[in-house]
Amino acid sequence: MLLLLFHIAGDIYAIDSTHIVEVLPLVLLRKIHQAPKHITGVFQYRNCIVPVVDLCQLIQGEPCRSRYSTRIMMLHYTTKKGNRAYVGLLAERVTETLDQPDLMPSAQSDNGSYLGEVLMHEQDMIQRLRWEALVSDVQNVALIGGGTG
Repeated sequence: MLLLLFHIAGDIYAIDSTHIVEVLPLVLLRKIHQAPKHITGVFQYRNCIVPVVDLCQLIQGEPCRSRYSTRIMMLHYTTKKGNRAYVGLLAERVTETLDQPDLMPSAQSDNGSYLGEVLMHEQDMIQRLRWEALVSDVQNVALIGGGTG
């Protein structure tokens, strides 16, 4: 399994790259007022309006800094109605991948948490992110149910 790595407050996180369509540089986002703080805005992507989740805000309570390596990981998924949809995940230092051929897909937690197990790689501890729980969270926010296309 190929994992895409990113950093939040000095910790390393990883997401399964299977559903990552591409990694984009930081773009100008339109703010969505009265949305949860971690929904940092929306932008147009492939003729869809796509919500962007700020993973720094979600995990540590501080927004991602605008740095050269701050990126939007574009993730696609299938909605309950069978439509293809996108969500952007904003994070810092999205610059590396890690191939873990023996790693199994992350199991869904019983409590719907988006944080998964911690892996050891060389000297580093890497925590997996369960994107399925994040998509479910985004779909529950009124008016920005994930860009479909």
